[in-house]
Amino acid sequence: MKNNLQNSNASIEKKIDWKTVQSTMKARLGQDIFESWLKKIELVEEYNNYVLLSVTTRFIRDWITSRYLDQILQIIKEFKKNIIRIEFVIEDNNKKKYNSHDNGLEQNIENSIKDNVSFIKDSFLQYNRIDPNKNFDNFITGSSNRLAFEASKKVSQDVAHYNPLYIFGGVGMGKTHLLNSIGLSLKEKNKVMFISAERFMYQFVKSIKSNEMVKFKEYFRNTDILLIDDIQFMNGKEAMQEEFFHTFNALIEKGSQVILSADRPPNKLTRIQERIKSRFSGGLVVDIQDPDYELRYKIIKSKTDELGLFYSNQINITKEIQEFIGNEIRTSIREIVGALNRIVSFSRIYNKVPSLSEVRIILKDLLNLSENKVTIDFIQTTVCKFFKISKNEMLSPRRSRYLVRPRQTAIYLSKMLTSKSLPEIGRAFSNRDHTTVIHSVKTIDKLRKEDSELNINIDNLKNKILYSKENEI
Repeated sequence: MKNNLQNSNASIEKKIDWKTVQSTMKARLGQDIFESWLKKIELVEEYNNYVLLSVTTRFIRDWITSRYLDQILQIIKEFKKNIIRIEFVIEDNNKKKYNSHDNGLEQNIENSIKDNVSFIKDSFLQYNRIDPNKNFDNFITGSSNRLAFEASKKVSQDVAHYNPLYIFGGVGMGKTHLLNSIGLSLKEKNKVMFISAERFMYQFVKSIKSNEMVKFKEYFRNTDILLIDDIQFMNGKEAMQEEFFHTFNALIEKGSQVILSADRPPNKLTRIQERIKSRFSGGLVVDIQDPDYELRYKIIKSKTDELGLFYSNQINITKEIQEFIGNEIRTSIREIVGALNRIVSFSRIYNKVPSLSEVRIILKDLLNLSENKVTIDFIQTTVCKFFKISKNEMLSPRRSRYLVRPRQTAIYLSKMLTSKSLPEIGRAFSNRDHTTVIHSVKTIDKLRKEDSELNINIDNLKNKILYSKENEI
């Protein structure tokens, strides 16, 4: 009787009121964002632990997924706590299925989902990062990334052909896209797990605290395809490295495929066990180099066409502007796309095509960073010359007053002018802890408000770093 009552309660559990969800999204994220993007989302179906939403185009899906997905999920969870993920389908591709009035509607939806999304049936999988939008077809290749692309394609066709596959390259070069494409190609016939090293660490710690290490080990060691992004973030985590080492060996021994990405080659990884680096080097190691002009222009042309299609050709990014971006923005593919988005925003706000001089102003910070390729080493050299100290003195453990301030200044400028993480900055300053980096940044921030002379000096240093060529300093 009790079971029947429970089943009855479950069956009549209140469904999500999508109009209320939309009202909340509008209030939280703003009317402009809601009207431009979120209003177009429709609720297709609600399942046990996820919701299926529809949008009208792939571009809208990509845009929402990359910018607002976490906020939308949190809002939905306020109305239904058991929802742990969102899946999207394209309305145009599935209109007939959803308009069907026959008894096969549910099956049609399930078939649609199978073609568009990946199922998540385990609690560990709520962090599965497989994105249906990032596939081999929309990965643009050139001489700088072709080897990594071909190796990834080969692995997706012939599991364990290169095992492990290790892909390295700078930030925003497409590593995550390639890992996702592999996972997407293999998920239909294999148990695929795509997770960041940071999330792997989080799940590891969580499993220890909740006494679920057996479950953790069983899950990850029984995965057919394991993809781990940004493996360099395992640095210094000895306990996690130990667990990963055994998981890695177990997977390789049973013929499962392991694919890894990092920002540097295996032998350059710091605070990673030598035996782990040796395992990484034992497979195929491929890099993604800085994109050349040909690849940059192909990406710009593709994204421009995509934006033109989305805005019904109301946005005009001239060939001159495209060529300018291709020539001047060289740091990463992500920044190229960011530059295009800025120009589109300018064009929509002012209802005009920007001139080349206006483009220079819009992209000023990107152009400076791209032109000068600001590095921590360059910042250290510049600061040392300004304060008339040697680099060895700056990087030493000595805490003399005449050394502390230049050191804090260099750390502060490294945080402001580079995309390096706190641990990476700390390592560049003789393996100082990330808390030291935070303290230095806060100290200089405070002193700039109190000491006008110091504030002027830092501005001068910043301009010197941004606007000077390295060989001119």
